[in-house]
Amino acid sequence: MTGQDEDRRGGDDRPIHTEKILADRKIFFLDLKENGRGQFVKITEDVRGRRDTIMVPIEFLDDFIGALEDIREVAEG
Repeated sequence: MTGQDEDRRGGDDRPIHTEKILADRKIFFLDLKENGRGQFVKITEDVRGRRDTIMVPIEFLDDFIGALEDIREVAEG
């Protein structure tokens, strides 16, 4: 197996920093990671053992945060 194959599967992801948010029956994990293609944020929602995950490349993190802030402003009215 080549290093490129491992990158594609995420086999060599190295955690750099982790945050954990407890919200009712959910747990959110926000992990800053790095692999051969660069840094990214892995966001995982755990609800009673069921996990859903998204990956946000670091170069789009400001856009992602800005969109969340826009949503918060609308929700707060």
